[in-house]
Amino acid sequence: MILTADEKAMLKGAEGESVRRALHYQLQVGQFFGAQRMVPITNAHMMGDIEVLGDAGLAFLEEMRILGARARIPITTNARCIDFDWAERLGQDAGECAKERKVIATLQAMDIMTTDTCINYQTLYQPHLGERVAWGDTGTCIYANSVFGARTNFESGPAALAASVTGRVPDYGYQLDRHRRGTFLVDASRATLADLADWGAMGRLVGEHRQNYYAVPVITGISRAPLADELKHLGCALASYGSMAMFHMPGVTPEAPNVEAACGGTVPRGQPLVVDDAAIEAVYRGYPTGDGAARLVVFSGPQLSLFEIRQLAAMFDGRRVASGSSVFLTSGNGVLSAARKLGYLKPLEEAGVAVLEGVCFYILQNLSQMREANGWRTLVSNSAKIVNIIGAHRFHTVLRRTAICVEVACTGRLPEHAA
Repeated sequence: MILTADEKAMLKGAEGESVRRALHYQLQVGQFFGAQRMVPITNAHMMGDIEVLGDAGLAFLEEMRILGARARIPITTNARCIDFDWAERLGQDAGECAKERKVIATLQAMDIMTTDTCINYQTLYQPHLGERVAWGDTGTCIYANSVFGARTNFESGPAALAASVTGRVPDYGYQLDRHRRGTFLVDASRATLADLADWGAMGRLVGEHRQNYYAVPVITGISRAPLADELKHLGCALASYGSMAMFHMPGVTPEAPNVEAACGGTVPRGQPLVVDDAAIEAVYRGYPTGDGAARLVVFSGPQLSLFEIRQLAAMFDGRRVASGSSVFLTSGNGVLSAARKLGYLKPLEEAGVAVLEGVCFYILQNLSQMREANGWRTLVSNSAKIVNIIGAHRFHTVLRRTAICVEVACTGRLPEHAA
């Protein structure tokens, strides 16, 4: 790789051992992916919780702190695995809670903003067209690349930390023009897409159709301007089911004024993938309902926006979660603070909904043991991402539209139909 004079000095230790190590790590990543140079960035976002890090990861963070690592550009943190106000009630391990507090303190000592949200793009920072960033968490990356036209790859925790320490990233993947061009077409002109779960279902259909990090769908036929939450659920599902890091939507996303521009001037050959109402209904029918009992409903993964919370508050107002059932909602501090001030949390909490701050449900510490202790079997959600990604914890998962999820929460019963 071709290095600047400043980068050569960093590699020789002119800015300290932490910077040297961070750049050395980045060079190894860049060489693996065939990068020819480093490029400056303006913002970073990293995963960093004890459930993901483990003891080895925590030791790595502490070592970087001792070596003097400091973020030279703004860097925020993704959702963590423990809401300390709920840890005892959820039966989470006290020792792991202590380690999570140590993770937070260590990150803050390196000037990392522990914001604990996976929707930083909705609440904290919106990069502009062409801006280079280093974001971890797949949902944040695909939103940055697609909706903002910023440039990032899926950055691992160490890679995002290194980027904040050096202020640059290797120039490969979605930093390059050639990987940002659309590679196949999707015709969604006959899809109604009336609920957030519908957008996630479309993301599943498209993602499973072409499971490839460098596959970039160009989604045509959308009849109206999508809402931010709809694009959020679409992107999270594309990333979860297809490992995709970018999509185009002509007339909506900034690098796609039309199909030709989205594809770099040459429209892909072959018939487009058709996503219509029938295909989306088939997604819902594909989740077996078993004996119809459902005692766990989750609104999480990604965290909820203020608008989603307002909608759920209206749906739960005056109702109660069924006896023996559990309902969880997660979001970040900024959103929940505003929701409480506006009165949106009161009807949710009065209904029996557990509102957790700073976490996502699927990475909760001790989740498998939590499932066993509570006898949870079937998890129902309006998030296509979470019903896919939480499978490692042996839940039977079911995707349903938001109104159906609320009905399941209040009745404890899962209807066979999805409408």
